[in-house]
Amino acid sequence: MTDIEALQTGYLSSIKAASDLAALEVIRLDAVGKQGKISGLMKTLGKMDAEERKIKGALFNEVRTKIATALEERKSVLGAAELEKKLASESLDVSLSARGELKGSIHPLTQAQYELTEIFMSMGFHVAEGPHIEDDLHNFSALNIPPEHPARE
Repeated sequence: MTDIEALQTGYLSSIKAASDLAALEVIRLDAVGKQGKISGLMKTLGKMDAEERKIKGALFNEVRTKIATALEERKSVLGAAELEKKLASESLDVSLSARGELKGSIHPLTQAQYELTEIFMSMGFHVAEGPHIEDDLHNFSALNIPPEHPARE
């Protein structure tokens, strides 16, 4: 019984002394991991008789629960400290101006069209704009196209 109590005391003190999450993980693996010492003790229960298994099984479970609880508590404390350290080192300056918006450019064909329009306007031509779709009067009747003409279909 003193071996188990000494084991528990040793692990609890090493958990309290752990300085970071990596050291805590090493302790967890050594204690309650698949190949850990507590897991090794749990595997020996199968070779014991029923009465001894009942007593030692409860004791092993109690030790494992205490160690697991201490590990979780220390993990939350170290995790919070690590987060605070990370937040302190990674500050964000909100006083900086925002990035400027990216501006697009005119398509080369549109640019060529504008240049041609300016050239013709400098020669005296005018740009006339109108509807893209004409009605029946302006397309056919004003041009004297008879109603039965195939173009009206």
